[in-house]
Amino acid sequence: MKKYYETIVLGCGGLGSAALYWLARRSGPEVLGLEQFRLGHDYGSSQDHSRIIRLSYDDPAYASLTPYAYIAWREAEDESGIQLVFQTGGIIFGPGSGGSQSVVQQYAAAMRGAGIPYEALSAGETMRRFPQFRLQDDDQVLYQAYSGLVDPRKANAVHTALARARGATILQEAAVQQVIPIDDGVRLETSAGDFECRRLVITSGAWTNKVLASVGVTLPLTVTEEQVTYFATPHLRQFAPDRFPIWIWHGKDVFYGFPVYGEVATKAGQDVGGDPVTVDTRRMQPNPRPYEKLRCFLEEHIPDFLGPVLYTKPCLYTMPPDRGFILDTIPGLPQISVAIGAGHSFKFASLIGRILSDLALDGSTVYPISAFGLSRPAITDPNFKPVWVND
Repeated sequence: MKKYYETIVLGCGGLGSAALYWLARRSGPEVLGLEQFRLGHDYGSSQDHSRIIRLSYDDPAYASLTPYAYIAWREAEDESGIQLVFQTGGIIFGPGSGGSQSVVQQYAAAMRGAGIPYEALSAGETMRRFPQFRLQDDDQVLYQAYSGLVDPRKANAVHTALARARGATILQEAAVQQVIPIDDGVRLETSAGDFECRRLVITSGAWTNKVLASVGVTLPLTVTEEQVTYFATPHLRQFAPDRFPIWIWHGKDVFYGFPVYGEVATKAGQDVGGDPVTVDTRRMQPNPRPYEKLRCFLEEHIPDFLGPVLYTKPCLYTMPPDRGFILDTIPGLPQISVAIGAGHSFKFASLIGRILSDLALDGSTVYPISAFGLSRPAITDPNFKPVWVND
């Protein structure tokens, strides 16, 4: 097989498979994807049936990107004929604080700034529209109609299939052992042989620092083992996608959930509720602490959501201290691009793939990603305090 490619992508999960697709649209057979496991494996961050997609964000840097994310997904849907995004509407809610800086109000400000329509609902209005919820009178609620879910299992398979259809090569069970910069390119030593390329795209999630070690780069990343739980609720019709929205609760802890999709069960989890791990020390077992917090929240706020536990599924978050994305080339090594999704990127996956193709082939992108560079304080300042809390 070929040993030299225009671009090689390391890691073929959510971001990597998307990068393969968008690169193949421009470079066809000059694209190689390397995956250390089998495609569709459960060891990373982008498996399972559903991830939230939404226009609502509490940070303008993300809110400005969200419309483009929907456009990128639509292009993959149109080319494949497979629906990947499902609109359910979305609820962002939290306890009333009376202050001007509540997270819910930050969402509202960011959406206003980006021209994204939304509704501010009272607790009573919310419960009349969605009687599944139990809210306090002063709870703050925003509803955004275009929120929903994207199916990562289908999306990753669609991206890789479309990349292959355009001539890209994907090697499974091809672990990278060494990354060696050479002139204006990179040589890779892997378990499947050695390869060279002009541009390398690293989308290896929790394995990123292992990959970068051979070029002398270490990023300030924390990996946590998170989980979601599927509940076999007996109230299926109440929680069907046409009657129940995706939701995110911002209180002392952050919880999120989905209508019935993928399994005959609802699905929910605590955001950043897991323990710091490495890819070698993760447990791959349910963690009782975030599960009990989640169950208590659901009993109080969405009681009929609960039912017998169908299963609990782990995944990994890979987070910089500010929990922002990384979308940039390595300083001093412009032939190497890296992406970190920080545990909230799948809604943007197809767009990020397009951005990575731009960075690899053009050296820049038209999309607003300046907030996600490697020169920001969260990456360069060793004393930067993490904005996320794990207790």
